Amino acid sequence: MSESNRFRRWRRLTPWVAAAAVLAACSGPGADVAGTTQAPAEVGELKSVAVVTHGSPGDAFWNVVKNGAQAAGKDLGVRIEYNSSGDPGQQARLIDNAVSQRVDGLVVSMANPDALLPSLRKAVAAGIPVVTINSGESQSAGAGAIGHVGQSEKLAGEAAGKRLADAGKRKLLCVIHEAGNVGASDRCAGATQGFGGNATTIQVDINNPVDIQARIKGALESDPAIDAVLALNSQVAARAVGGAQDARSRAAVATFDLNTDVVDAIRAGTLLFAVDQQQYEQGYLPVVMLQLYKTNLNTVGGGRPVQTGPAFVDKDNVDAVAELVGQGTR
Repeated sequence: MSESNRFRRWRRLTPWVAAAAVLAACSGPGADVAGTTQAPAEVGELKSVAVVTHGSPGDAFWNVVKNGAQAAGKDLGVRIEYNSSGDPGQQARLIDNAVSQRVDGLVVSMANPDALLPSLRKAVAAGIPVVTINSGESQSAGAGAIGHVGQSEKLAGEAAGKRLADAGKRKLLCVIHEAGNVGASDRCAGATQGFGGNATTIQVDINNPVDIQARIKGALESDPAIDAVLALNSQVAARAVGGAQDARSRAAVATFDLNTDVVDAIRAGTLLFAVDQQQYEQGYLPVVMLQLYKTNLNTVGGGRPVQTGPAFVDKDNVDAVAELVGQGTR
């Protein structure tokens, strides 16, 4: 890349770099982190980044993460290789493949940390800087990552639960859509706390939409006292609305995350609100962080996660956000 092109790319990135610089901290690259030995860092050029997430290919949420990573790669002149799998074992193999290809940086979501930690520690030991995103915030440092970008799920859950309690709701049903996903469990735990404790959970399978709706219907029919339902995924939200309608329940339905269906439901009044973790940033910012680390040995966050949420989308601001959802950045 020519110097003039490099300058233009960095100038387009100035707002992001400025934001990252505010959070930057000197945390000693190359140190031992929670038993993980990091190979000594060397200043160089960031040419390639592998992004490995736990979402299913084509998932609306993860498509926005992918869009963010690819936009950062384009702005910085970095090659982005994006792969995802809902199977933790396959996700670990994708990480191993990236390490064997000697990528310059690695971005990983850790919904199932136990399955991924061995592979991530191999990456760190090989001198590949890692940024974790989305899930596994509390295990990020133990994996040897230089930072974490995401939404603290328990805090976001607390905010959602409090919002439902403030709306006058008295009993909450929280719908967990992925077994073993630590982020989903944290969301429900936080929601229960924020709601005031009168809450119950059900486990559903995100890959079986019909069964999701039937299970939510059954839960509402068996306990008419439930007057609030919290979905943890935008794809589950529509099924939660359908389940409430099938049960002839007046329970208010809210959700985590956005897609066009969620936007339409908020506009129609069938969804009270959505918790938006602004996942485009979870794709974009880690590439910036890896660029700063690789070229200047900067770290971001001072040992704490860089928060991308929660933000709330409801009837008051849904129209402003709708266009951004349509273009794949929210």
